[in-house]
Amino acid sequence: MPRWRACPRLVEPGVTRTGRRSGAAGRLLPAVLLVLLLVAGEWQSAFATCRAIADLAPAGAYGVADAGGRIVDACNPGRPLVPASVLKIATVAAALAILGPDYRFRTELFLDDRDNLFIKGFGDPSLVSEEAATLAEQLRQRGVQRVHTLYIDTSAFALENQTPGQEDSDNPYDAPVGALSVNFNAVALSKDKEGRIASGEALTPLLPIMRELGQGRPAGSWRVNICGRGCDAEARVARYAGELLQAMLAQNGISVVALGGIRSVPPTARLIHTHASSQTLIEISRSCLHHSSNFMANLIFLACGAARFGYPATWEKARLAMRKELAEQLGAAAAADIVQVDGAGLSRDNRVTVRVMLQLLTHFRPHMDLLNKERGAAVKTGTLTGVYNLVGYLPAGQAFAILLNQPANRRDEILARLARLHGTRPPDSGRKTSHSVSQPAARK
Repeated sequence: MPRWRACPRLVEPGVTRTGRRSGAAGRLLPAVLLVLLLVAGEWQSAFATCRAIADLAPAGAYGVADAGGRIVDACNPGRPLVPASVLKIATVAAALAILGPDYRFRTELFLDDRDNLFIKGFGDPSLVSEEAATLAEQLRQRGVQRVHTLYIDTSAFALENQTPGQEDSDNPYDAPVGALSVNFNAVALSKDKEGRIASGEALTPLLPIMRELGQGRPAGSWRVNICGRGCDAEARVARYAGELLQAMLAQNGISVVALGGIRSVPPTARLIHTHASSQTLIEISRSCLHHSSNFMANLIFLACGAARFGYPATWEKARLAMRKELAEQLGAAAAADIVQVDGAGLSRDNRVTVRVMLQLLTHFRPHMDLLNKERGAAVKTGTLTGVYNLVGYLPAGQAFAILLNQPANRRDEILARLARLHGTRPPDSGRKTSHSVSQPAARK
């Protein structure tokens, strides 16, 4: 409590210079002192709680909120930190409002009078080999028997650059995105000791791009990003889609004479089929969050921008759509605590606070079943080198957020402490916790 008499020249509130207390001010003094005591108590409680995890996260932040969104425990709740993949919750929350849970991505097919086939993609993140086979079957049912040249129309995207935060690695989580992407823009292949290369998936035929990407690799099974060694991303993505669709058409008795690369649909071509993704957005979002798919999250992110501001999709449209939607959901002041430059959380320029994560989780509560379940808790991790975050809902239902931007991964230990403090059983995730900076870099 403030000690007013510690300063001789300071006159107490409500006291006249003659020492007589004024009536109104005199009645106000107890209320003022009560407020000061409460504020001091809250500050001391927060400080004590921060002190309780100082050995695990000296510069970390966390918070716990009840079912109504009221923060009941927090340390550094307003500190902006790199979110990594916990940012995918913001992407999905906005997308479910902008696009709707029943939204289906579309792919359009056109045929001209010379039997040239044009496939125009709109960023379907679920276009895997099974979907490509369905698309080919749909064309056969419409009487298509022969294609002279197959072209890929990529005009629905006009990306200023590839995914922010993406690195040049073979890892599938660094795969590029494109208007017509297949199999998450990653190739599964196997190579035997004699150097023979085969497809690594039963439903995916052996493609020329697999032979190319398998060269120089040792024997074994591989799943690699198609641009891992550097490439023109738009051209490589279109090539992969073209090769897969050519093979699927052939399996359905439709011959394709040649692949023509990228070309926009000409005005004279007629729309012969619109393929709708077999999965709805809510189903795609569940896969995205369960597997922490950067590829899916960024295509959802771009779709939001295109839905709000029209095609072609761009990163800037997606960012603006996200900001506007989150401001509507959380309020402008809260949304200002989120800096989002990509949909997956790959970029280290992204920022969130514990406070806004708790608000977001309160809003996201009806969709908590989209998160992974671990011993009664619903959780989402966020991991980059030096970033170890964990958010979700404790077994008793409270929302929690742990944001650690530090060399050591101590999030599971902190969660266990929070669970004990708040009377819930800590989820045993089964994940190994490393306390060393030598932990292999994960980016999910």
